[in-house]
Amino acid sequence: MKDIIIFISAAFFEIFGCFAFWSYVRTNKSFYWLIPGVFSLIIFAYLLTKVQTEFAGRAYAIYGGIYIVASLLWLYFVEHNTPDKWDIIGASVCIVGAMIILFMPR
Repeated sequence: MKDIIIFISAAFFEIFGCFAFWSYVRTNKSFYWLIPGVFSLIIFAYLLTKVQTEFAGRAYAIYGGIYIVASLLWLYFVEHNTPDKWDIIGASVCIVGAMIILFMPR
């Protein structure tokens, strides 16, 4: 359960960091948006080192599914755009895959 909280937190920090860069480049926000963006991406990278997975590739695979779901939540809550049925179906497939990787015995 602790790992899931870490993955969710990492997703928030990665999405926020990337969104800060997106905002600066694509929507002409102030250069100062890059400062919290950089710090957010550093926190994201640090958090992924804290999961209890022996191999980085497996941690990234699990994280990928969680990241996809978190991205669609960001789309909805921050960008005020509702994911369509294909977004939901795709994210569901990904999260099921991530949970299989995370919870199945080795």
